[in-house]
Amino acid sequence: MNRRTWIYSAGALVALALLAAWAFAPRAVEVELAPVMQGRFELLVEEEGKTRLADRYVVSAPLAGRLSRITLREGDAVAENASVALLTPSLPAMLDERSTSELRARLGAAQSGAQAATARLARARMTLEQAQGEARRSELLAQQSFIAATRLESDQLAARAAQKEVEAATAEQQVAMHEIEQSRAALSLLRQGSGGNGFPVRSPIAGQVLRVLQASEANVVAGTPLLELGDIGRLEIVAELLTTDALAARPGSLVRIEHWGGSGQLLGHVRRVEPSAFTKVSALGVEEQRVRVLISIDSPREQWQALGDGFRVGVRIVTLAQDEALQVPVSAVFPLPAKDDRAAPAYAVFVADGARARLAPVELAARNGSSAWLRAGVSAGSRVIVYPGAAVADGARIRERKV
Repeated sequence: MNRRTWIYSAGALVALALLAAWAFAPRAVEVELAPVMQGRFELLVEEEGKTRLADRYVVSAPLAGRLSRITLREGDAVAENASVALLTPSLPAMLDERSTSELRARLGAAQSGAQAATARLARARMTLEQAQGEARRSELLAQQSFIAATRLESDQLAARAAQKEVEAATAEQQVAMHEIEQSRAALSLLRQGSGGNGFPVRSPIAGQVLRVLQASEANVVAGTPLLELGDIGRLEIVAELLTTDALAARPGSLVRIEHWGGSGQLLGHVRRVEPSAFTKVSALGVEEQRVRVLISIDSPREQWQALGDGFRVGVRIVTLAQDEALQVPVSAVFPLPAKDDRAAPAYAVFVADGARARLAPVELAARNGSSAWLRAGVSAGSRVIVYPGAAVADGARIRERKV
């Protein structure tokens, strides 16, 4: 074999070796990258809710008599203290001692209710004064960057909730005073013993007729329900939450109201979490323990004036909020193998370091459906691997997938 043949053979062997090295060399793994963002993080509880009136008032007959036909219909507006029904007293039934005792007892109950309503109003005003003071102090501290914006938002929500309680207590006191006036008028008519004049039954509030319970002319006894009234402007939302979610939905929590039929979102806050749970069967036939959460609407009435009683809405209750939080897609965080069964779970992400993947243990604070809040382990502006596959390891070569 001559010299040229040796040279050609050696060159071919080198080429084959290089080709084999290239063929079996590890390829860069195509990955999807996402930046580490810094901003507001929120943990939400999403559920469907239903609107209802915060207060309903059933107007009943204060005494026995002949009821004239009620001309009001559902949806009609009524003014406060306006006549909504007319009763012609039945004298034989009114002149006995039993009717007198019943009306006196009703008057006493109305007076006790008025005293309780006055006490509640005084308590609500004290709470409002305290909440407004806290909100003013928080505004001053927030201007000097001594407290977080979430604390200021929480104190402002508490002040608005206290204002709503004052309004509700004021309405309750007005209704109690109306009951006293009605009871006194009925007792006065009983003592006069005059059955020729009609006795007007008056509305305790300014609102709308929700239901007419006794529309036709008829003889009625004392206490017969006649109409149901309510103020559509004082709607609230009832959401039935799982007990585990209800523990995080504390009174005062911010609520975003969606899918209510109008444009944009409405804002509200959790007013009360009822203390008693109930069992509800889900659509899959699973028994669940749920709790009713009452939500007040804080957005101006002009934005949701088309809403009525019993409308379905979607609510998103903010159970945790943090400003300037480091966030990554929740699909970028994965658990590390536990060295000890009793140790707390550890988490990590893969950070893109040039063309290499670097394993970075992180401290996970919380996560929602789309983002994870990290307290430590990464810095804002770096990029992490989303949905890391089995081929991604610490130090592995990576290449960003073009979408």
